[in-house]
Amino acid sequence: MKRSIFFALIILILSCSGNDDSDNGGQNNLKPSDLTVVSTVVGTDSNNPNGDGSGKVDFTISATNATYYKVLINNETLEFTQNTFSYTFTNGGTNTYSIIIAAYNGVGSVSITHTVKVYVYKELLLVWQDEFNQEGAPNTSNWGYNTGTGDNGWGNNESQYYTNRLDNAKVENGVLKITAQKEAYQGSQYTSARLLTAGKFDFTYGRIDVRAKLPAGGGVWPAIWMLGSNISSVGWPACGEIDIMEYVGNNSGKISSAIHTTSSSGATVNYKAVSIANETTEFHIYSMVWTAESLTFMLDDVAFYTYNPTTKNDQTWPFYNKQFIILNIAMGGNLGGTIDPNFTSATMEIDYVRVYQ
Repeated sequence: MKRSIFFALIILILSCSGNDDSDNGGQNNLKPSDLTVVSTVVGTDSNNPNGDGSGKVDFTISATNATYYKVLINNETLEFTQNTFSYTFTNGGTNTYSIIIAAYNGVGSVSITHTVKVYVYKELLLVWQDEFNQEGAPNTSNWGYNTGTGDNGWGNNESQYYTNRLDNAKVENGVLKITAQKEAYQGSQYTSARLLTAGKFDFTYGRIDVRAKLPAGGGVWPAIWMLGSNISSVGWPACGEIDIMEYVGNNSGKISSAIHTTSSSGATVNYKAVSIANETTEFHIYSMVWTAESLTFMLDDVAFYTYNPTTKNDQTWPFYNKQFIILNIAMGGNLGGTIDPNFTSATMEIDYVRVYQ
């Protein structure tokens, strides 16, 4: 039914000129010609290839001998004499639209079909959250722990022993405090905590916001990140890893976001770093927007990196499967680097974790 209406509108547009193919006194050469259209999606840049989410597109039409124009766009018919116009699309998500543009004068008409791809931000609903309002141990309905050393499978030559003690992870005054500290414990010289939602909450697509204050000190390596829930069956990096925020105390003033897949891991990982100020003394919001097409990373609601591989397959894009959330502080290791010999303790404070879909 929709297709029938669509083609009926096309016929209506082209028939309104009345004399498209008539002789008109031998003046057929005066019919409109050389019709072209240029569309500019508002807010397009390297991080937002299909626009800023407003859905607004600016069009410029060029045609020889045209006196007015008709446009069939998103099942709407528009008519005007000027050669520029703007249109705002409202369908949420990223969509490709076919637009028919016709140029007219008193002799006849010419038409073309133009396509445009537009992203429209759609309001998301809060589907999961932890506001850390319950004092003491983190909510066991939301969080579990990885415990032990890198020998348990996460490697990276890190120096800490992850525990489930209140000394290393507790909720206090409305924030979750993950503390890394120097102490001899189970054969390690440092302790910390690694909390995760595996087996309790995972999701596919949406937006995650984490408001946090980062720890300071040479050798600290805090992270807010995600792993594919199928890691036990397919392994890493085939499960996909999304590093929403990583910070290195030995390189203050910068955070980074990274993607690990079968085609992008180790030395060839896709990542981008961005400057940050007061990261250890003030709270900032670290965010990631995940769609079927791309992963966009934001600092304080400003996008700075988008991962959108041209070819999507299991090697480049395992991100059609659910992922769970991880919060931790590592010490030293491949990225954390040398630990300050005067280090005693450092804490990452998390005000909230919120997931929208």
